[in-house]
Amino acid sequence: MTEAPSKVRQNYYAILTAAVACFALEAGWYTVFLQPWLNGIGRTMAELTSPGAPNPAFQYAIALIASAVLAAAISRVTQVSGPQTALRGMKVAAMLWVGFVLTTITTEYVFEVRPLSLYAINEGFWLLGMIIMGAIVGAWKRKQKAMA
Repeated sequence: MTEAPSKVRQNYYAILTAAVACFALEAGWYTVFLQPWLNGIGRTMAELTSPGAPNPAFQYAIALIASAVLAAAISRVTQVSGPQTALRGMKVAAMLWVGFVLTTITTEYVFEVRPLSLYAINEGFWLLGMIIMGAIVGAWKRKQKAMA
């Protein structure tokens, strides 16, 4: 078993890049699955863009911030659990997805009686998004400062 590093060194460029990559994937993913997603939530685009609807800039900002927090968590767990590599980051992300995201959303869907198609769209996005973030934060090591 490898010894965990004594200090986690978060690479904020990697975290930001991972968050933006996840955000871009999310935009593409929900564009591709827009109609099935709308059907699953029982809404129309007209409802979501009506004058009384939430501000999209606020929604996008929250999504980006949430992705950054998730990328930072994946980075931290990757570093404390073994060598920091892209593959390790992907494995950590997948395990975090299984342990936290899959279980939490599954419980919600069971009690909210939501369609299986919506479940697959949402869970599929988070699995892929987290694996991509894990690959980025795992592969992108922070440069060590040169000794003087």
